[in-house]
Amino acid sequence: MSASPVPYPEQCTLVLQGGGALGAYQAGVYEALHDHGIAPDWVSGVSIGAINAAIIAGNRPELRVARLREFWEGVSANLLAPPLPASYGIEAREFFNESSAAWVSMFGVPGFFNPRVPPAPFQPHGTPAALSYYDTGPLRDTLLRLVDFDRINAQKVNDKVRLSVGAVHVTTGNFAYFDSEDVAQTRKPMGPEHVMASGALPPGFAPVEIDGDFYWDGGLVSNTPLQYVIDQPAVHDMLVFQVDLFSARGRLPRNLSEVAERGKDIQFASRTRFNTDLVATQQRLSSAAQKLAAKLPPEFANDPDLQQLLNAGSAAALTIVHLIHRSKHYETQSKDYEFSRTTVREHWDAGRADVERSLANPRWAERCRSQVGITVLDLTRPEKD
Repeated sequence: MSASPVPYPEQCTLVLQGGGALGAYQAGVYEALHDHGIAPDWVSGVSIGAINAAIIAGNRPELRVARLREFWEGVSANLLAPPLPASYGIEAREFFNESSAAWVSMFGVPGFFNPRVPPAPFQPHGTPAALSYYDTGPLRDTLLRLVDFDRINAQKVNDKVRLSVGAVHVTTGNFAYFDSEDVAQTRKPMGPEHVMASGALPPGFAPVEIDGDFYWDGGLVSNTPLQYVIDQPAVHDMLVFQVDLFSARGRLPRNLSEVAERGKDIQFASRTRFNTDLVATQQRLSSAAQKLAAKLPPEFANDPDLQQLLNAGSAAALTIVHLIHRSKHYETQSKDYEFSRTTVREHWDAGRADVERSLANPRWAERCRSQVGITVLDLTRPEKD
């Protein structure tokens, strides 16, 4: 018999994976959470997740959905033609999606990136223009228009949301996080360049310079900020909505196009099970150390080795609600740069629908504070999985 649900304070955190055009799914997720009165205290993202996160953190609550919609309608403004009716079959929709992606690859995305002219191979070696096929200058202008970075960097502001974005140092290969919590200590405010660095996926986009160092897309090392979030010291219990854009599960490919899509899914899918298993192991180790400490003589109370074992886990409970964009059969390997208005709206609606299904699930309504430290809820997973 399950325990009765009990109210308890939690820090709500939104964890947003990278995935290009698929990021409209995350916007739909946020809109549904907002409609249910669930507001994040912290948003952490990589790549397109960093852009969505910055828009959320950089606006007052009543403006966030509108700003997200403005961004996603803007980047899909050049591809407004609808696909052929469903009666024409799945092949017709695949052709529409591939054609839309081909248009993007040739002409770019408004408010996001433009193709370089002349192309990178004809640019002077060593210049930023020689390091990428596209110029992301338009994204900087978009971020400055849609995101209030003064709000992100302010230490005291109503409804403040913490922002963390992940990137990779180009010359060392080390993963780095830029966190608004660190602004007061480092005295280095966050700006559009930190968000752009998180989404600078080579060779499409050039590395972004920050304080004399250059950074690429965080997805090169880890496409989800989950590990960073759960590694931070926790005082309160935490509720994490992890929003993934690539699914680790999928069917066996039937042709080379599906091979490319499946490979991309596996490459960029988050390693949720690995991360949560690691946390559970740390919690069990800490619990065992506490039991051992109770049996030891008093003189061992301050032993540094014992203290290290005791600190391996956290007293705070962690609940992860896992929301995963699961591709339609007509989506292809180009799904992360297919910015047609039709597809963007489909992704947005899918994010909304998955939140509604999750919050209507009895496992959500009946959840309790975990005594073992961590609970993972994937409430939209197909029964066959």
